[in-house]
Amino acid sequence: MTQAPRIRPLTPEDRPSWDLLWRAYLEFYETVLPDEVYDSTFARLLGDDPQDFSCLVAELDGELIGLTHFLFHRHAWKIENVCYLQDLYASPHVRGTGVGRALIEAVYAEADRKGAPDVYWLTQEFNHTARQLYDRVGQLTPFLKYRRP
Repeated sequence: MTQAPRIRPLTPEDRPSWDLLWRAYLEFYETVLPDEVYDSTFARLLGDDPQDFSCLVAELDGELIGLTHFLFHRHAWKIENVCYLQDLYASPHVRGTGVGRALIEAVYAEADRKGAPDVYWLTQEFNHTARQLYDRVGQLTPFLKYRRP
């Protein structure tokens, strides 16, 4: 890829392409969701509730090639909100070309714009390809995730 992707906010017209990207992302994590979750998530991504998620997409030559979902929330250890980058996905044919980095850096810029001192995300241990990028643009923490069974 010789041209850098354009990173921009999600628009209503992006629904078909967003749907394909997010389904591919969830497939990687062996997850299938009901259609109403896709509808609800897309609506929230476009909504104006500050507690809802936001979405940035990577576009190249009119094609969406990546996405990130993120949200700002309160944190008991900080006065400012922090930013949680929940989903990050780049189409397989553009991996290793800087799309993931560009999306993460765009989230960093949005966090800076909103005065959030921290951006964090989770990934699965076996996601070795993505972790190579994360090791360059982030700092690995010692925290482990637990959840209710």
